[in-house]
Amino acid sequence: MARTKRQICVIIPVYNEEATLKEVLDCVSSRPETAEIIVVDDASTDKSAEVAEKYSREVKRGRPRVKTFRQLRNLGKGAAIRRGFSEASAPVVIIQDADKEYSPADYPLLLEPILSGKADVVYGSRFQGGRGKVLNFRHMLGNKVITLASNFMTNLALTDVESCYKIFKKEVIQNLKLETNRFGIEVEITAKLAKARELTIFEVPISYNGRTYGEGKKITWRDGVAAFWHIFKFNVLRTKHGSFKRPWDEIPPWNED
Repeated sequence: MARTKRQICVIIPVYNEEATLKEVLDCVSSRPETAEIIVVDDASTDKSAEVAEKYSREVKRGRPRVKTFRQLRNLGKGAAIRRGFSEASAPVVIIQDADKEYSPADYPLLLEPILSGKADVVYGSRFQGGRGKVLNFRHMLGNKVITLASNFMTNLALTDVESCYKIFKKEVIQNLKLETNRFGIEVEITAKLAKARELTIFEVPISYNGRTYGEGKKITWRDGVAAFWHIFKFNVLRTKHGSFKRPWDEIPPWNED
């Protein structure tokens, strides 16, 4: 069997994930698809930054390179993700939470539509029958309502717009003008991708092991309410010109080599 080529840049936004970060880094590093890992610590008050920096210094044969960055003050998940996108150099980019809710074992499923030339962007859906712990009903309902509102505005038929697992050709994600600092980054990305009708978006089922607030879950009902404002803002108040850095016909064709 041919060896899997390392071509994914994994962006890991971190805020107070000391308890799980090392394990997530081990899992991501062990994936044969991973070319580089970018950890952006969002001014954690625990030892998350120290864990990431120590990991990046421990050079081990066959392990992908790890780069760490630290925000000077807590800005939010969106700000950390944007920083990670700007630093990515591998041809494919994926977002990975540091809390063990999402499994890197799903990387091949997410990557396949891009490598086969079928997609420019792939969303991992928690609601398409993947394996995982039974979800909190109110969280699931909230996600579905937000997804419905986003779909109405974008005319995309996604099932899970709030999913962490989104994987992009590097040229695609780096061409978006992103501005959201908090969790609204999810619907902002979707709105701006939808404005680029030249792009093809796929969705695949993924596994999901959601955690409780007692286990450290951070998103709240306030972020859910804010999502509706972001849906309106980025679908109605932002033009195509305000969504992209360059016209899509100026972006060089993607080459997996």
